[in-house]
Amino acid sequence: MGHAEFYRRYIERCNERRWEELGAFVAENVQVNGTVEGLESYIAGLRAVIQAFPDFRWEIQELVVDGDVLAARLTNVGTHHGTFLDVPATGRRISTTELAMYHVDGGKISACWGDLGSTVRNELLSGEGLRAE
Repeated sequence: MGHAEFYRRYIERCNERRWEELGAFVAENVQVNGTVEGLESYIAGLRAVIQAFPDFRWEIQELVVDGDVLAARLTNVGTHHGTFLDVPATGRRISTTELAMYHVDGGKISACWGDLGSTVRNELLSGEGLRAE
């Protein structure tokens, strides 16, 4: 399986909340934005997003593969029903663009860099959303 298909399957698992399968895609000592977090912490971060946005989905818009490096532009959509990065639930449906880069080593994501938290938080603080629920 090539890296593009690998990433599509990874995003599919995230969207289906199949956290127990992420160990097949993410290294035990994964780095996030330059800091070693480890697999459990990585999954906890994804769960925190879903806790605040139960209907959250990652949608791949563009994916570039260069050797063992992946770059993705994703659209993230969800309804804010729980506290996220200290922002209380608003009930708003949001849509943001996320840019993420990944390094794949030994068939697993060993490092990722992304702006998911800041883009979602900025959207929530902007007071705008797709619609109130």
